Amino acid sequence: MDFGGLNYLAILVAAVAGWLIGAVWYTLLSRQWMAALGKTTETIKADQVASGLPMWFPFVLSFLAELVMALVLAVLMFQPNVGPPTLAGGLVWGAFVWVGFVLTTVAVNNAYPSRKPALTVIDAAHWLLVLLAMGLVLALMG
Repeated sequence: MDFGGLNYLAILVAAVAGWLIGAVWYTLLSRQWMAALGKTTETIKADQVASGLPMWFPFVLSFLAELVMALVLAVLMFQPNVGPPTLAGGLVWGAFVWVGFVLTTVAVNNAYPSRKPALTVIDAAHWLLVLLAMGLVLALMG
């Protein structure tokens, strides 16, 4: 597997796009997300303080995770036997990775603690948008 031919700027831009999508998504759906989680702003803040981690930690972790996602998606999209990337191909790859890895993981992780289905929908839809955007950015920037 050759990582030398990857466009690392495209990977960085894809990660930034994914992070920004999450910022907008959860800003718009914060009330619905907290209700589905069964939390309030106060309980989330208290949980964060109790964790002992800095308040900025989830934001940095999100970006680093999205950077890894963009890298892995690029590796999959730019294998020699896959052919040249197209916008449609970027969308298909993003959706394919989402269905195979993200949707399945989010659904299972939310099913065991009996979380509300709305939480799975909100979180999984966020990751679908992220991976579709990453696929488009990677296809556009090569």
